[in-house]
Amino acid sequence: MSEATTSPLAAHVGKHPGEPNVMEPELIADPFTGYGALREQGPVLRGRFMDDSPVWLVTRFEEVRQVLRDQRFVNNPSSPALDCPPEDNPLTRLMEMLGLPEHLRVYLLGSILNYDAPDHTRLRRLVSRAFTARKITDLRPRVEQIADALLARLPEHAEDGVVDLVRHFAYPLPITVICELVGIPEADRPQWRTWGADLVSLDPKRLGASFPAMIEHIHQLVRERRGALTDDLLSELIRTHDDDGGRLSDVEMVTLILTLVLAGHETTAHLISNGTAALLTHPGQLRLLKDDPALLPRAVHELMRWCGPVQMTQLRYATTDVDLAGTRIRRGDAVQLILVSANFDPRHYTDPDRLDLTRHPAGHAENHVGFGHGAHYCLGATLAKQEGEVAFGKLFAHYPDLSLAVAPERLERAPLPGNWRLNALPVRLG
Repeated sequence: MSEATTSPLAAHVGKHPGEPNVMEPELIADPFTGYGALREQGPVLRGRFMDDSPVWLVTRFEEVRQVLRDQRFVNNPSSPALDCPPEDNPLTRLMEMLGLPEHLRVYLLGSILNYDAPDHTRLRRLVSRAFTARKITDLRPRVEQIADALLARLPEHAEDGVVDLVRHFAYPLPITVICELVGIPEADRPQWRTWGADLVSLDPKRLGASFPAMIEHIHQLVRERRGALTDDLLSELIRTHDDDGGRLSDVEMVTLILTLVLAGHETTAHLISNGTAALLTHPGQLRLLKDDPALLPRAVHELMRWCGPVQMTQLRYATTDVDLAGTRIRRGDAVQLILVSANFDPRHYTDPDRLDLTRHPAGHAENHVGFGHGAHYCLGATLAKQEGEVAFGKLFAHYPDLSLAVAPERLERAPLPGNWRLNALPVRLG
C-alpha cells in the first residue's frame, strides 16, 4: 500500500460526491489528467482539502495568478482579518490528525510560509540578502564544483551498470549548496534528507519520530554556533535574534532554518530528477539542449512548467467576500490553487501538453506559476533555477550517452498530494 492510501487522511476520500478531494488516488497518480479534467469543468470548483474541510479549487492560469497577487487572500488562517477560532484552524486540525505533539505545532504554524504582511515581510527581509541575484551569481562556481565532484563519483555507485540519480546527484547537489549557505555541518546533511522525506510522507509514525528530532537538532545547532559565529546565514540570524529579539523570536529563528533547508533542497532535487527523466524520454528536446547550451535557462523554465515538483499551493483564505471568475468566495473560505492545471491551461499556452524547451522567450518575464507569484513568490527561485541550469548542463556534458535503466512507466513516484517526485531514477551512464 502507498503512503498516501495508508495515511489517516485518505479515510475522507469519497465522502462528498461531486466534491473532489485532493487525497483521491486518481489525482495523486495522474494529476495532469485529473486536474486537467477539473480545469475544463470550470476555473473555480468546490472540493475538499486533506482533512475533509471544504475548499475552493482554482484551476486556470489567469485565476491562479490573480489570487496569488490579491492581498485579500492570506496564508494564515489565524489572521485577525478572519476571526477564526483556534479549533477551526485547518492547519491545527491537520496536525492533530497527523498526531503532531501540541508543543511542536508552533514550529509549523510560525513558519514564514504561514505568515502574511507585515510579519512575512519582516522575516523575508532578514534572509533575502542571501538570495539576491548577485549573491547567487557569485555562488555559481561553487555549485559547478559540487556538481562536477558528484558526477565524477557516479561510476563508483553503479550496481550492474545502473546508478540511482536521485540518491547520488539530484539530492546531494542542492542539499550541499543550501547547507553550505545556511551553515549546516556536512555530517548532518544525510539526516536532513531523511527528515525531509518523513515530513512530507503524511505518515504519523514517521512524523512523530522525525519532527521532534529535527527541532531539537536545530536548537542544538544554534547553541553550538552561538559560541563560534561565522559568515553563514545561521550566524547572521543568531546575531539578529541576540541583538534584537523583537525582530526575530526564538521560534521564528528555528522555523526559518527549518524552512530554508527543507525548501532549499527538496523541490530543487525533484526538479532535477523530474527534468532529467523528461529529457531522457524526449530525445529531440535533449538534442536541442546538447546542441545549444545557451538554451539552459529557458529549458529550466519549461521543465518547471511541464514537470515541476510542486503542484499546488498551501491554502489561502479570503479576508472579505470576493468574486472570482463568477464564483462568490465568502470571507473565511479556503482556496487551493492548482499549479499543475494552471501550467497546462490551453487558454494560456499553445499545445501545453508538448514539452518545448524553446517555449519561453529568453529574457522575458516568467511564463509559468511553478515558483508561485506575488508576495509569496519562492524566495529561493533564483538559486533553484541556477542549480537546475548547472545540473542539466553538467550532467549531459559528463555523460552524453546517459539513458534510463528502466522503461519510463516503471519509474516509481511518491504518492503524495500536490507533489510530483520520483523515489529513484535508475540510469545507465553510457
